[in-house]
Amino acid sequence: MNVALLKQWRHSLVVTALLAGALSITACQPKQETEPSLEESISEEQAVPMSAEPAEPSDVVVDAPASEVADDTVATVNTGVNQITYLCSPELEVEATYKDTNQVVLATAKGSVTLTKTNEASNPEVFEGATAIDGTTGFVQWRVAHKDRETGVMRTAGTDTTNVTTYECKKTQ
Repeated sequence: MNVALLKQWRHSLVVTALLAGALSITACQPKQETEPSLEESISEEQAVPMSAEPAEPSDVVVDAPASEVADDTVATVNTGVNQITYLCSPELEVEATYKDTNQVVLATAKGSVTLTKTNEASNPEVFEGATAIDGTTGFVQWRVAHKDRETGVMRTAGTDTTNVTTYECKKTQ
């Protein structure tokens, strides 16, 4: 082997060892971390601890007819109550209070009656009661149609169930 070639290898080996040592020393030095940018902070998902306990409801719900709390600005009426006024022919005004999906209370100048839904359909919905509107013996049938209960037909009779009066009703605005 040539002495010049050995000196060149030795020189390359020394330079390589010095570079490796310098790199290992710099790798051990503590470095200051850079602050994350606003965009990185926004896109980074934050860990939020969750509780197994359900949240306490803060809404106050009043279980009362809408007519009793109509002037009360603090009370909240159950969402199952829906009150609609109908004008009927022959001349009759009917106030229908839908308490839930299975009951309606019809109130007129002649009296009021609670009816129970007798079918599963939603158009028309059919409600029936075993007393007349004035509370005497008889029956009342209420059929209401369309998505927003826009029209209704009421059939009512007193003690003479063969003498049926039919009213065609339309929702007022």
